[in-house]
Amino acid sequence: MTQRKIALFVTCLVDMMRPRIGFAAIRALEAAGCDVVVPEGQTCCGQPAFNSGDTEHAIALAKQTIVALEPYEAVVVPSGSCGGTIRCHYPELFEHDPEWLPRAQAVASRTWEIMAYLDEICGWKPEGVEVMAKATYHDSCSGLRELGVKAQPRRLLKPIAGLELTPLAGEETCCGFGGTFCVKYPAISNAIVGEKADAIEATGADLLLAGDLGCLMNMAGKLNRQGSKVRAFHAIELIAGMGNGPAIGEEA
Repeated sequence: MTQRKIALFVTCLVDMMRPRIGFAAIRALEAAGCDVVVPEGQTCCGQPAFNSGDTEHAIALAKQTIVALEPYEAVVVPSGSCGGTIRCHYPELFEHDPEWLPRAQAVASRTWEIMAYLDEICGWKPEGVEVMAKATYHDSCSGLRELGVKAQPRRLLKPIAGLELTPLAGEETCCGFGGTFCVKYPAISNAIVGEKADAIEATGADLLLAGDLGCLMNMAGKLNRQGSKVRAFHAIELIAGMGNGPAIGEEA
């Protein structure tokens, strides 16, 4: 079988706050038969600047990212928000730039959220993974609404022995993070995540899973402040067989 040569776009939050998500992504992709490269030229995708209206810096970061990623057959991202920025908003940024628009469109067309890529393109499922726990799943806004990531992570989680998935009321409702939203409107953000934390607790789950680290940090932080015993993980950590380490917020 010919290996797919793909670029892993790690994302800023994963790199700085939860590198094990990046290692889990590599582990799962390699198990699915991919030749994974982490391009050195990658930094931020430019989403915070783009969302804040700082188009100049968003374009500069987008150009740097395009140059780093365009040599590869596919770009895989363990984040719906960063994946959505590259796939949906890069062509928008270069709409009036005849030189960069085709390059942006080409990279965008090859960019995938990691669980969608493993499920839809690789047709892969985890084998020999066991997690004896009850979990619930939150659908992050960008992954769900921009990239259509919904069933794919659940299909990848289903083969995990011992894992019971229980529905989360309002699973498609924003957790209140929203990138810069939580900084600009902290009181509203806190109220939203408070409702989300209550819904998570009501499931009786041991684990909270999602596909975006920003959302997970926001929800885990609120749960921890409320004294909850629910532990948060990026879904790819469990799928890659790395769900036995410290949860988000528990790192030393």
